[in-house]
Amino acid sequence: MKKYKTLLFDVDDTLLDFAAAEGSALRMLFEEQQLTLTTEIENNYKNINQGLWERFEEGEIDRDEVVNTRFSLLFKEYGKEVDGVLLEKNYRSYLEEGHELIEGALELIKKLRGQFDLYIVTNGVSKTQYKRLHNSGLHTLFKEIFVSEDTGYQKPMKEFFDYVFARIPTVSKEEMLIIGDSLSSDIKGGQWAGIDTCWFNPKMKPNNTSIVPTFQIQKLEELYKILEV
Repeated sequence: MKKYKTLLFDVDDTLLDFAAAEGSALRMLFEEQQLTLTTEIENNYKNINQGLWERFEEGEIDRDEVVNTRFSLLFKEYGKEVDGVLLEKNYRSYLEEGHELIEGALELIKKLRGQFDLYIVTNGVSKTQYKRLHNSGLHTLFKEIFVSEDTGYQKPMKEFFDYVFARIPTVSKEEMLIIGDSLSSDIKGGQWAGIDTCWFNPKMKPNNTSIVPTFQIQKLEELYKILEV
């Protein structure tokens, strides 16, 4: 088995349970608006949000347009005009409190940090990601944290990874592995950057794309076998 020295970890739905944080934040936001968050509305929000982030990943729109329009677009579909920027600010304050760990994540990182160089590579808002990582206990376990807002680029853009590689000492792509839950962001980005990839796929979703990861795991603990630890 190939020996790796440097591991790049995604955050949301790889180490931290973003779905739980998002659900809680949305409920509080709707309570604040004196509205009931139904399953239909939540699913509609996720579709709008995902579409905007995909456009962001493709470089079609910037991050501000994603976060500042998603709620105004959502409420508009239900005949309600809202201040998208204000709702985003309130939602962000709720989301920052969500730091529930994916099963086995903390134990995994604690075990790996003595044997590998560990880095965070995540898309998102810097303040939010740093606070969630700090509150989860993960923050100090990584050599450095790279957030798209700080780099000026986002996964899967090659420029994002160029920024990361330039700040990792004695980087060797042959000895590097990225671990993440997103085929379009983490795995595609890793491939474009010329490094091996590991798709974390806990629900074993079918891969209907042309993106083929080097490895696929259902549980984080399966990394031990890949890394031979």
